[in-house]
Amino acid sequence: MSLLFIVLLPLLGSLVPLLGSNDRRSLCALITAVLPAVALGLVMTNLGDVLHGNVLTYSVPWIPQLGLDFALRLDGLSLLFALLILGIGLLIITYTRFYLSANDSMPRFYAYLMLFLTAMLGIVMADNLLLLWVFWELTSLSSFLLIGFWHTQTNARRGARVSLTVTAMGGLALLAGLLLLGQIVGSYDMQTVLESRDVIQQDARYLPVVLLVLLGAFTKSAQFPFQFWLPQAMAAPTPVSAFLHSATMVKAGVFLLARLHPALAGSELWLYLVGLTGLVTLIYGAYFALIKYDIKAILAYSTVSHLGLITMLFGLDSRMATLAGLFHILNHALFKASLFMVAGIVDHECGTRDIRKLKGLRRYMPITAALAILGGASMAGVPLLNGYLSKEMMLTETLETDLLGGLAWLVPVLATVGSLISAAYSLRFVRNIFFMGPPEALEVTPHEPPLMMRAPALLMITLGVVIGLLPALTVTSLLHAAADAALADPVPEFHLAIWHGFNLPLLMSAIALGGGIALYALRKHLFAFQRQFKPLDALTIYEATMQCIVRAAQTGLGALENGSLQRYMLWLVITVLCLAGGSLVITPSLQGSLQQQPLDGVLIAGAAITILAGLATAFLHRQRLISLLMLSVVGLMVSLAFARFSAPDLALTQLAVEVVTMILLMLALFFLPQRTPKESSGLRIVRDVLLSAGFGGILASLNYAVLTQPIDSISQFFLDNSVPGGGGHNVVNVILVDFRGFDTLGEITVLGIAGIGIFKLLNRLRLFMPSSDFEGRPWSPDSHPMILAIVSQTLLPLALLVSVFIFLRGHNAPGGGFIAGLVTSVALILMYIARGVDWAQQRLAFQFQPIAVAGVGIAALTGLGSWLFGYPFLTSAFGHFHIPLIGDVELATAMLFDLGVYFTVIGATLMILANLGKLTTPHRPSKQKEQS
Repeated sequence: MSLLFIVLLPLLGSLVPLLGSNDRRSLCALITAVLPAVALGLVMTNLGDVLHGNVLTYSVPWIPQLGLDFALRLDGLSLLFALLILGIGLLIITYTRFYLSANDSMPRFYAYLMLFLTAMLGIVMADNLLLLWVFWELTSLSSFLLIGFWHTQTNARRGARVSLTVTAMGGLALLAGLLLLGQIVGSYDMQTVLESRDVIQQDARYLPVVLLVLLGAFTKSAQFPFQFWLPQAMAAPTPVSAFLHSATMVKAGVFLLARLHPALAGSELWLYLVGLTGLVTLIYGAYFALIKYDIKAILAYSTVSHLGLITMLFGLDSRMATLAGLFHILNHALFKASLFMVAGIVDHECGTRDIRKLKGLRRYMPITAALAILGGASMAGVPLLNGYLSKEMMLTETLETDLLGGLAWLVPVLATVGSLISAAYSLRFVRNIFFMGPPEALEVTPHEPPLMMRAPALLMITLGVVIGLLPALTVTSLLHAAADAALADPVPEFHLAIWHGFNLPLLMSAIALGGGIALYALRKHLFAFQRQFKPLDALTIYEATMQCIVRAAQTGLGALENGSLQRYMLWLVITVLCLAGGSLVITPSLQGSLQQQPLDGVLIAGAAITILAGLATAFLHRQRLISLLMLSVVGLMVSLAFARFSAPDLALTQLAVEVVTMILLMLALFFLPQRTPKESSGLRIVRDVLLSAGFGGILASLNYAVLTQPIDSISQFFLDNSVPGGGGHNVVNVILVDFRGFDTLGEITVLGIAGIGIFKLLNRLRLFMPSSDFEGRPWSPDSHPMILAIVSQTLLPLALLVSVFIFLRGHNAPGGGFIAGLVTSVALILMYIARGVDWAQQRLAFQFQPIAVAGVGIAALTGLGSWLFGYPFLTSAFGHFHIPLIGDVELATAMLFDLGVYFTVIGATLMILANLGKLTTPHRPSKQKEQS
């Protein structure tokens, strides 16, 4: 259970800061740090077991149908990353307390930060491929919130969008790769996947799996050509940059390479794709880090370079190279987080990040300068510091690789060049900011920040020095356990030491340091060389590509979506004709083995009336009232057809819906032109007739094919289980309120939301009411005829009685809450029409919104009630009871659910229809007519 709390506590911690206040900043930071500190303590309690080679696991089923379990593991690799994430995360919390200004919302920042921390912990501890992907995407979303924290700044919004776009696209590719990987292995369990290397690499899908997984890893870890998003993320507050570059987000990609290394590595495909990508990224990032002027940009491109170094090591497919990659992950996290904190201190105290304006700060900030010197020296690979040890291991392993075959000598040469440039930009970072004379372009006098703002960087620099001096005593056991997990085999014996004698890697390291100093001295020539080229980088290409995509989408959308409903319907009908017609073309015969029902006079007459009414609806569409009457005839005949073919529930529902629909259309059409102008040409009419005939012919053919084919229907199951399983003889109602009750709950929820939405749209909207018809004849001054008023008042109690009767009998006979609700709605809306809105509202003094909401609530509570008795959601109970004066009756809890349906239908229907009746504004003649 401790594994669960390691992830759960920081997640709960994302809510804790919201309880604090921006005015009490120290308290907000303190309460934020409590839960991740406890999580770090839980990790430390398991330290001994993991270092001894044990793998701790925790698993509970989540969505077993998908193979998704909430499964966690803590092995050496997870331990290394968990310590970095939680340890550096706590230091970032402390640093942020003094970095953010009083105008920034500290509770909101800490909430985002804890969500980010949780997502990264979930990635490194996931023991299920799909769970890993869930947390993978959560890092993209939470980093989007953090990068765009200063959302009023254009750079922050753009940086957040770019990072989300690139990493989310990579996340989709990763999902596809993980799904393929799970299908090959037959499980998404991490341990099963890691033990199935031979099965995976012998499968024909190995190539797409590697490509998709690497696409996800490369986009996350900013590998070439996806590196452009990472410098854009520097628009985030510096604490975010420090955390993102050291222990989270970008480290997720290299973690994935390490985690899946036992399953995917070992092939030439892996060697060349991963190794060469890392090598190119190493050189690319180092070069651009050397020529940038923004100190955060320098550090950002240096991160790109060092991530390329780590990726290259994982691609070399050597056990010691993998160990070196893990070691550099640790070292890079320490010196990069501290250097970003130094950059934040400089920006905070000087008000600028332009390296051309910064110099001589060591006189004003000596302690910060010392931290920068040690951090920069570690990044450059100076001996006696931790960065030197992993750099020397990297140079050693490049000498042993077979990458590029006969040109394998290029790998150590290029690795040395990358280290050389790294030394140059590290020296430039330190010397140009803290040396070279007093500052001249600053508008403020810099000074040392508060002690607690320096303390996090000081602690990490100290750890780097201790590791550099005493590597065997500090990190050997941790690296051994992490390498065992990443290799899935015992790691070869290794010895971390400052001195390994005079050898080729030592010479390469010396060349890198000496060459870096020389390159820094000649940097002006490099800058002059760079100025010859047009500033074109991957970000420019990305933005140009996105603009082309947007323009193409706008052009295509403008051609298709031009505001013409006729064109939309045309494309819809053509699509259906192509899809359905294509399937019919390859069908040998429509005629099945089932016999057709015999025709009689009633069926023929009903079909003729329906056809004629449909044709009249189309031909008379310019006379809207007559067309509406013809449409109502079609609806009536459909209802009779349902009744004729043994579907009484559908017949009742259709009748009730037909009445409500006619009222709705009459109210809506009142505000539209009373006659449709002539618009269609003869050619369009011919086209529409042909399309309509084709559409109808294909639908009729499909109908005929289905009705004459013998099929195994699920209906028999419901017929057999309606009484014993749902306690009702009306199979349709039992399906709606019991077997498929969850669907019905969703439908009435949508109905209620739609009713409230329409109510809000119509509320306080007033439309002009014409005073005459299209021929100029004025409307009758009697808005509410007496006959209609008397009839409506007479029908209301009768309709309500019928509604109650239909509702009560619905579980065992045709009826139910939906039909009863429509009957009640029709009776009430008739009162509105007969007496007017004001008269009706005075006597029906209640709101319809609460009725709809209460209906959804009653239905949901019915489902929740089953939980109290230990049954699944929406399980109904039923039984026979003796009620005095009534006798033996059957009662079912499904009636309560049906009551919720009843109230929802009434509330939603009346919200729509009653408000349509209020959209009229009394016609007032113009002043010109009054004078005449």
